[in-house]
Amino acid sequence: MLTKLGRFWRIIATGFCFSVFGVGGLLVPLLVLPIQYVIYRDKQTRRKAARYTVHLLFKFFVGLMGFLGIFKFSIADKEKFAKLQGKLVLANHPTLIDVVVLISLIPNADCVVKAHLFSNPFMRGVIKSTGYISNDCPDGLLTDCAASLASGNNLIVFPEGTRTTPGQALKFKRGAANIALRCHAEIVSVLIHVSPSTLTKSEMWYEVAPTQAKFDLAMTRQQLQLPAVDTAKLAQQARSFTRDMQAFFQGELDTYE
Repeated sequence: MLTKLGRFWRIIATGFCFSVFGVGGLLVPLLVLPIQYVIYRDKQTRRKAARYTVHLLFKFFVGLMGFLGIFKFSIADKEKFAKLQGKLVLANHPTLIDVVVLISLIPNADCVVKAHLFSNPFMRGVIKSTGYISNDCPDGLLTDCAASLASGNNLIVFPEGTRTTPGQALKFKRGAANIALRCHAEIVSVLIHVSPSTLTKSEMWYEVAPTQAKFDLAMTRQQLQLPAVDTAKLAQQARSFTRDMQAFFQGELDTYE
């Protein structure tokens, strides 16, 4: 009986949190960002302020989810995340809220987002104001990623490109490897583990886990290393490094479990 009541509460609490998220996505561009537009006339300064605003709001959102008992968050290396500068942050992607948790930890976070989110009424205002990078143009994406890293932003990328399918091995795409190699990026590798599985690619938001999920996030014990870049063999290197990244993260997850 208590298990059923707990699950019912988490469904209600999850719905409430995502409602808060949606309302925030509508109100922030209307109430907060116009003020920043007036205060900060320089475009890059204004975008940095917008990203910091999102960082604070996501920190509140993560705290709210923890307070309401949806997740039990265990976050390591908080001070290290807060001090990151100009790093490519690579992480596995088990849940819907992974990027939210990462941005809540990293004050100057940038990220690559799917092009269709630029037309999402709950997200487009925030995405455009922060200058988050669209994945719609591969050539432009690499240029934008290089510029973002060079300016000191920390770029969050999920090598899988989408959330992990529960019960299946990781399957990385070459986008992250291309960004790392072509931008000569300094990598910070992050492992995310959620048990029991919830908010995955195959689940609706209300299909909560039977018990409270534990969300563990930390920098990996051994950091993923970028190989020496050979500009004459970048395509071949990207394929090879993608396999190496996939094996690295899968090994970290297997060791964790």
